Parts: sequence; structure tokens; C-alpha cells
Amino acid sequence: MSTAFPVAVSDSESEAPRLPANVEAEAALLGAMMIDNRLADDILDMLEPDHFFEPVHGRIFERIKALRVEDRLATPVTLRPMFAEDAGMQALGGPGYLAQLTGSGAGLIGARQFAQQIYDLAMLRALVTVGRTLVERAMDTSEVVDPRSQIEKAEELLYEVAGEGNTANATKSFGDASKIAIRMADKALNSGGNLSGVTTGLDSVNAKIGGMHHSDLMILAGRPGMGKTSLATNIAFNAARRWMDDMEAGIPKEQSVGGKVAFFSLEMSADQLATRILAEQSRISSEALRMGKISKAEFERLADAATDLNNLPLYIDDTAGLTISGLHTRVRRLKRRLGDDLGLVVVDYLQLLQGSGRANDNRVNEISEISRGLKTLAKDMNVPVMALSQLSRAVEQREDKRPQLSDLRESGSIEQDADIVMFVYREDYYVAAKEPKKPTDGDDAKIFEDYARWGDEMNRVFGLAELIVAKQRHGATGKVIMKFEPEITRFSDYIPGDYDSMAH
Repeated sequence: MSTAFPVAVSDSESEAPRLPANVEAEAALLGAMMIDNRLADDILDMLEPDHFFEPVHGRIFERIKALRVEDRLATPVTLRPMFAEDAGMQALGGPGYLAQLTGSGAGLIGARQFAQQIYDLAMLRALVTVGRTLVERAMDTSEVVDPRSQIEKAEELLYEVAGEGNTANATKSFGDASKIAIRMADKALNSGGNLSGVTTGLDSVNAKIGGMHHSDLMILAGRPGMGKTSLATNIAFNAARRWMDDMEAGIPKEQSVGGKVAFFSLEMSADQLATRILAEQSRISSEALRMGKISKAEFERLADAATDLNNLPLYIDDTAGLTISGLHTRVRRLKRRLGDDLGLVVVDYLQLLQGSGRANDNRVNEISEISRGLKTLAKDMNVPVMALSQLSRAVEQREDKRPQLSDLRESGSIEQDADIVMFVYREDYYVAAKEPKKPTDGDDAKIFEDYARWGDEMNRVFGLAELIVAKQRHGATGKVIMKFEPEITRFSDYIPGDYDSMAH
């Protein structure tokens, strides 16, 4: 069903510009709908009452719709009692006006064309309303002057006019929907199975979630130190790299399981993020790189990685204090530039986004607004959105530190809005924190035993990470074991044979 546009109210003053409208087309369409109710059923989903310029026509349309929903006849006779007291109808000559509308039958031939014209004119009137609002806001200097915020609001209003109510995409026949499903299945088959969405670059994760699906909101959460930013960066890089490699190999766009990636880093600067990616790819310790403690050979590897990734389609926005509407604006701009090639949006992290300010300092309500906004963004842009999230400290109070859905910080709406919720958990982080006293000559035997026991435990878990899929609308929950290399902050598929080389 189409969405109503902002209503442009007609001005009676002579100097007011004449608003675009075709009242005759409205009358002809309503007459045709009352003559042939089957035709009315075809038209009803194309329009809303507010799309009619003449308010009485909007009310007639609304009543026709209400009758047809109940499968009752909508004719001048059945509608007449509903307008007996309607003041607007009286001004047009009373309920007899309904019969006048059916007099010519002019709308029977081109009813759909009339409906499309009424819709288009409503869009133009909405555009006039937006224009007036923009002028009034720009002229008003009584409040804080913030032109950037006004530009973002203007883009949002224009996007509503341009995007909402697009009847071509409002409903799909089963045939159309099944063609999309077949295309996805074909893509999954050609990719070697397990993958109908954008690749994460990790076979074990793809096997569990089937890749990252368009219009899905994915939440990747974890306590500090678990490596959630590292994993998100790895996934973003893998998707962008796959797209770059596929395009260079001449693979058709629609068959690629990669995608161009937008990474909104609210905590880390763009150059820090780029440094981290280059360190991962050239296998240089990011700490050594930051301190400048690298050899000439390592620097050459770094330079080669930078050259190799020069055309990587990964776009980083490190604007601090971004609002949810500001995020929408930036993604829309990028979507206009990249079109359907935009394959993934990453937000690091959710709690650093700001709401509209309407939450009245209630953080739970603000987080709810942000999570709803992220889901809307994923759906409107038809792109997977991965938002990182903090977890509450309740995790630290438990013996088993594995996160649960109830640990999602500040709002249950995050769990509700998300299509997939994943937690990163590294047991070696917690085991390392419990390191007992290192024994020295002359120490009690128990100190040696405790340290040996801790060493065995550390060897068992070192370099292993769990990705816990706690919620998934499209499939089963469960966990995936991954390999984690802390020196270069890199996650990869865990192969059991590699275990011995990882432990130390």
C-alpha cells in the first residue's frame, strides 16, 4: 500500500501560487470506481485519501475503500447515507454529487492513467510543501543556526517524497517474489553452497548464517577486549576484497557475493582503521606498526599491501557524534553514487549514535529509536546493516562469561529489531586475566602446580574465539569456532589441524 504524502493545503489568497492538481481527473476516477467496483479494487492500493486535492474526493475514496475491504458494493446509493451530514459535500450540491460523478463514465477507459496522474500531482504538491518548509526554516534565525542539520532534514523530507509510496515496489506478486528467491538460490549454488547473501569471508560463518542478507539488521556484540571491531573490520574487508577480485576477474555483478562497503567508525579515525587493515593483510603486528618498530622488509610488505588495496571499495566515514538521521543521509548519498553495488553498511558502534533528541533524555527510548532507525535503514536501502553493540557488565558477574541476549545493553528493542544477533567471545581473554604467580626457585610446590594447571588451560583456549549466533530469523542458532591472531587482530576459519601451531 502506498504511503500518503504531506498534505499541501490550498491557499485562498490571490497571491498564493496555484498548486498542481487535476480535480476533473479525480472526479472521473471516482465515478469509474463507483460504476465498476472491480476496477476500484485494482486502484485502491495505488492511492491514499490524502493524494486527492479536493478534500471531499479524498473522503469519497476513503469510504469506497472501506466498503470494498468488507466486500460490499460501493455505489452512489450505498455511499449516500455516509455523506448526509458532510459540510464539504453540501458545498458541492449535497449527496446528489455522488450520482453526478458517475454521469460521464470518462474514467472507465484510462482509470490507471488517471490514478497515476493524481499520485504524481500529489507528489508535486508534497514537493511544494517541502520547499516552503525549507524556506521557512532557512529564514528563521530565532533558534540556533545549524545549516548542516537543516540540509540533513531537507534530504530526509525529499527522500520521503521520492521513495515512500512507490507503488511499483509496494507489493509483489508471488511470481515476482519467487523469481528473486530463485536468483538467490542460483547465486548460492554458484558460490559453492552455503551463501545466498554477501560473504563474510569466513566459510564457517557463511555456513551458519548463509552470508549477509539484503535488508537484514545484524547486531555484533561483545564485551571490551573481545575483538568485535576487529571481526567487523575483517568482514568488511573480506566483502570489499571479494567484490574487487570478482570485478577484476570479469564476473558479472549479479553473480558476485562481494559488495562495496560503507564503514561508519564513530570511535576510530579513518587512518587508524586503514592502518589496522594494512597490518592484518601484511601480517605485521599493529602495535609494532604504531610504535614504528618494523623492519625494512616489513615496511615493503606494508607498501605492497597498500598498492594492492588501492582500489578497495571500502568507504570509511569517521564523523563523531553522528545522529541516526545523519547516518541515513550519508548512506542515501552513497547509495545514489554506488547503486546496487553497495553490499554492506557497518556501524561501529550503536551506542555512539545519537537519536533525534525527542527521547527526553531517556537513554532506553533513545536506543530503541536508534535500533528501529537502523532496521529501517537496512530495509529502505535494501542492504545488510551490521551494527556493533556493547554488552552490560552483568556478563562479568557470572561464572560462565558467555554473553546472552539479556546482556544487550540498555534496550530490549535491539534484540527485537535485529534479524541476527551474534556475540564474540574469547575464553583466552578471561583465562589470561587469571594468571597466577609465576613460580621461582624455592617456591612451594603448589605454586608450581597452579601455574602448570593455568598453562595447560591457556594452551587449550589460546587463539580460539567463539561467534555465538543467539538469534537468527532465517535459520538455527548455535556457535562457530574461529581462529584469532591477537598480534594482527585477525579472525579466520578454525581448522583443527592448526591447533598445535597456535598454542604456546
